[in-house]
Amino acid sequence: MTLSPQEQFKQFLEKSKDILILIPENPSGDSVGSAWALYFFLQKKGIKSSIAFSNHLSPKYNFLPKPEKIMTEISGARDFVLSFDTTYNKIEGFRTEEVDGKFNIYLTPEKGSINPRDFSFILAKFKYDLMIVIDSPDLEKLGKIYEKNSDLFFEVPIVNIDYRSDNDNFGQINLVDVTASSCSEIMHQALSHINPDLIDKGISDCLLSGIISATESFQKKNTTPKALQTAALLMDAGADQQTIIRWLYKTQPLHVLKLWGRAMTNLSWDPRTKIAWTTISVEDFVQSRASQNDVLPILEKIQENYTEGQVFVALYNDTPLSTVAIIKTSSSELLKKIYSVANGDLRKDYLQISLQIKNISEAGNLLLEKLKAI
Repeated sequence: MTLSPQEQFKQFLEKSKDILILIPENPSGDSVGSAWALYFFLQKKGIKSSIAFSNHLSPKYNFLPKPEKIMTEISGARDFVLSFDTTYNKIEGFRTEEVDGKFNIYLTPEKGSINPRDFSFILAKFKYDLMIVIDSPDLEKLGKIYEKNSDLFFEVPIVNIDYRSDNDNFGQINLVDVTASSCSEIMHQALSHINPDLIDKGISDCLLSGIISATESFQKKNTTPKALQTAALLMDAGADQQTIIRWLYKTQPLHVLKLWGRAMTNLSWDPRTKIAWTTISVEDFVQSRASQNDVLPILEKIQENYTEGQVFVALYNDTPLSTVAIIKTSSSELLKKIYSVANGDLRKDYLQISLQIKNISEAGNLLLEKLKAI
């Protein structure tokens, strides 16, 4: 009898001793909520785990309990073994020394000198026996974590957790539910199947934060009756909805507020095409002490304030010779349509386009011509 994906997931967890949890670079609230919840759930089961992602984590998630093992790059995942055949010549002793950037190993043989042919160099197994990839339709969305550790993904089993219809089903186990509102909803169902008694207030806060983030506080079309039922169960378990909403939507760092003000000053609006766009200069970043990672939250704020808008664009120089455009839309269908014309990197709910144009105004005009023609 074939086991269900949830039952397979349960068995994989119970057999694992060291798990690596992976989420996309610049993770969303749904990524963070589901990954954090899984980490603390595994901790309660006595299973060692770590979380890895590249780039930026928004400070608005600081209210959640924070895992101890968070990495922005994977290090020490695999040992390199220096093996010596002692069949005919034993090793009496050894010592190590690090000098001038070199790590030297000194061996003392039992008899005479050492034959170099008795040495071999072996790559040991990876220390992780399971990887769980959350909220990523493909491995490339993991960014540098995947690029720099591609061997890891071919040798260690993968559990793939997602709710997108375009997911590549790249895992040995694929917990992909296109009817779910979020990865956090899927995670709640999976953890409840394993042991619902382990889902405490901290885990519930993480999961509810993920659902609220993915549904924009139950306002988006993906807010299904099942999502609302899951949210109710999490609140029964102690999740604080009001605190979560206050942190996710009402509490903004000063540098974000400053950058938001500058972006609004530069904002333009076309009522005919319903396109709102703004430019953010290097000076804007410097004066507000913000970074490029703050552009997407700013664009989301603009979208909230222009409810009639259909396309929202923020442009900034990522290098002295190029411009980046971040695009959000009122519907996923429109975003895919823009992607088919403008290409770029299609993320979860926005499109990022790199233009090899130095002048930000020139780059904006070129892009707007394409958008207005759609």
